[in-house]
Amino acid sequence: MSLSAADGTGARPAQLEVSVVVPTYRRPEMLAACLDALCRQDFPAGRYEIIVCDDGPDDATRQCVAQFARAQAGRGLAVHYVPVTRTQGPAGARNSGWREARSPLIAFTDDDTLPDPHWLTAGVAALANGAAAASGAIVVPLPERPTDYEADASGLERAEFATANAFVARAFLVKTGGFDERFTSAWREDSDLQFSLLQAGGEIVRAPDAVVVHPVRPARWGVSIAQQKKSQFDALLYKKHPRLFKARIRATPPLLYYAILCAALIALIAGLARDFRTALAALLVWVALTSYFCVMRLSNRDRSWRHVAEMVWTSIPIPFLSIYWRLYGAVRFKVFFP
Repeated sequence: MSLSAADGTGARPAQLEVSVVVPTYRRPEMLAACLDALCRQDFPAGRYEIIVCDDGPDDATRQCVAQFARAQAGRGLAVHYVPVTRTQGPAGARNSGWREARSPLIAFTDDDTLPDPHWLTAGVAALANGAAAASGAIVVPLPERPTDYEADASGLERAEFATANAFVARAFLVKTGGFDERFTSAWREDSDLQFSLLQAGGEIVRAPDAVVVHPVRPARWGVSIAQQKKSQFDALLYKKHPRLFKARIRATPPLLYYAILCAALIALIAGLARDFRTALAALLVWVALTSYFCVMRLSNRDRSWRHVAEMVWTSIPIPFLSIYWRLYGAVRFKVFFP
């Protein structure tokens, strides 16, 4: 479907310099805040467009985008809606967006970010000397003592390259094929693009003045258990880029997790063999290592009883689930990945 057909705004404005691609999935309130910030850029309205890629097409999101499209049409800013149905996940949604775009530069952000008014201007300037891509600054506001989930989300501030705030020359997206749609979760798909750009000979520069604020979304109790499923995509990233994975993601396996697993298995096997002394010793090692893991997660974190209870409870299954999903990914993507 063409962009004009998708949103009914008519012809594409001339002299486009950059297209902003925003993947979204059924959270129109957050999307509206993001679009409001994007419409307030100090970049000339007629020289950029906004493309919203709806990864779960629904009426609420379509209406949200249509409202902004009508409001901005008079000042020459095109806001497009692209439903994504052939695939699922942010990688596929972003591919749908940049392939529909006609600008030489593509700016990526997420529907839960708030770009600074100077964001586009700074990002476009960073690519003025011919770099393949630029990585902007991400600000994650945190309370004085964040939860484990909030602290984990703040890792975006230290990411080398995150598509919550990235600018990429369209020519290099074409050259590399863009995002690998096998990354169906919001995990490692941006690192994969980063590594692909580097291996294609592209230069990735920093754009510290291109700032987006990324508030941490509320999460349900025990969310870290479900997040372990993402570990399977580490195997895919490792298969595609083993050298860069070891240099920039993780050089060694999660040894603490494997130690916890070994202690639990020894305790179980010894117990079944009625070797209770060995079983007790291994059980004590498992308790000590699991307690250490829990204490690590609580260091400088929220000490409310609810959060402490969550950390104690989730610290028990996480090592086992993490290893399971890592091995699942190794089998799924046919790679040796301990």
